[in-house]
Amino acid sequence: PTQTSIMNLNTTAAKISAPEIEFSPSFQRDAKEIYVIGRKAGVTQENVLSVTCAETNDVKSIEALLNSIKESGKATTFLSDGRKLTVIVLPAEEKISRNNHTFSPHEITDSLDGLQASARENLVQICVIDKEIEKVMCPVAAAIGRAMPLYHSKSSLKELASTSGVNVTFYSDNGDKVPTHASAEIPEWQTSLAVCNGVRLAAQLGDMPPAELSPDTYAQKCQEIANGFAAVTYTEITGDDLRQKGYGGIMGVGMAARCLPRMVIMSYSPADATEHVCLCGKGVVYDTGGLALKSKVGMCGMKHDCGGSAGVLGGFVSAVTLGLPIKLTLILAIVENAIGPESFRNDDILTMKSGKTVEVNNTDAEGRLILADCVSHASNQLGDVDLIVNMATLTGAQCITTGSCHAGIMTRTKALEDRVVEAGLKSGDLTFPMLYAPELLKKEFKSNVADMKNSVANRMNAQASCAGHFIESHIDEEYKGDWCHVDMAGPDSRSDGRATGYGVALVLGLCKAPGFC
Repeated sequence: PTQTSIMNLNTTAAKISAPEIEFSPSFQRDAKEIYVIGRKAGVTQENVLSVTCAETNDVKSIEALLNSIKESGKATTFLSDGRKLTVIVLPAEEKISRNNHTFSPHEITDSLDGLQASARENLVQICVIDKEIEKVMCPVAAAIGRAMPLYHSKSSLKELASTSGVNVTFYSDNGDKVPTHASAEIPEWQTSLAVCNGVRLAAQLGDMPPAELSPDTYAQKCQEIANGFAAVTYTEITGDDLRQKGYGGIMGVGMAARCLPRMVIMSYSPADATEHVCLCGKGVVYDTGGLALKSKVGMCGMKHDCGGSAGVLGGFVSAVTLGLPIKLTLILAIVENAIGPESFRNDDILTMKSGKTVEVNNTDAEGRLILADCVSHASNQLGDVDLIVNMATLTGAQCITTGSCHAGIMTRTKALEDRVVEAGLKSGDLTFPMLYAPELLKKEFKSNVADMKNSVANRMNAQASCAGHFIESHIDEEYKGDWCHVDMAGPDSRSDGRATGYGVALVLGLCKAPGFC
């Protein structure tokens, strides 16, 4: 196929802007709407009066508002000067399980369901209060970013008002004293802005329809991002170059589409780097299932199949923005799994970058094929990688295994497993371990004519873990570093169908960004 743009008949999205989000120690007194977020112990009448700059004649209405909330919940009133006040009381720390972030970031996102509409019309002030505010600033910033998606294509939306936007201010609850602003000098402010922007970028990519986010336009977006950083290099391998250089997984999956498949490589190498982490992302901009065609119901939403690549891209951009002392290589496999004369078929055999051969028994198990080429490149082309992390919306079985809020992870070592789980708990991008047992599970891919098949024989035998082991089997045998597989099919999407930008905060947690360590 030749490199051709996909016809896009939507002329509305490009005209619609989203409200901006700022993080500032300064309370915006001219805001028409105020949110106060915190646990019951911090969201007291005195604290709400203080942080909202309310008048003394607002005491009774605030008291009634807070009394209407029992242990946790949300309530709204109007202050005497006409400002709308919404208080969100989060569950007490002792009510949160050990597998969740103690400040309930998912509940924050859900509770801000009206924020987007309000922020289009007026300036909205968000006040967050906690006794250890530095520990929750960045996860809260990510949660707010999820509630404020960038992509819109509703013709009924009006242009942004000149006063639109969101301002977020963090306060430390000092017990009997008046809450104080989090110090403007602490680095968590910068991390909050970086993670929020990264989450919104990743979610925007996931929300874009495939006619607007083709492999061509996705790569162009990556190039634009790289051009914005003097310290970032950009390389792209496209079309027949993939074939000639042996990337049979990426080429096989993407060769039927009008836009050529490609591998995008971005690198950041600060002089004070202490570790080299390679982030690999599955970037299937649309997944029809290929010739193993999905159903009309099962295909809807498959624009989100680029979520893994979007998450690591947003994390990479945020880390570079913060100037973190860690060497990062980003590898994105960007394809469309389409149907056409060049479609790869069930029963075809692909020779992968690893040199291993794969008998295709399911063209809808394409993500593992393109990620296998990514981890092969990472393990035998980069030289000094300490950790490979591959992220993908890989299997529906992940949702059954670890749920819709926790990504399923697999690692070779307990130490790395603990590190990733801890990064998830501190960042709010939650994770939970899946079974790691290659000696028991790799038999599911047995082939009589190739080194392996790409889909399991027994779907009841830990198939989410099997998919991870398939990818792992293409890591170079001489590679001495560590490896982590992140299957985030569940947490990539909200119940309303919006992308979440999952993965950005997790990457920053793994990189030990301020506020996540």
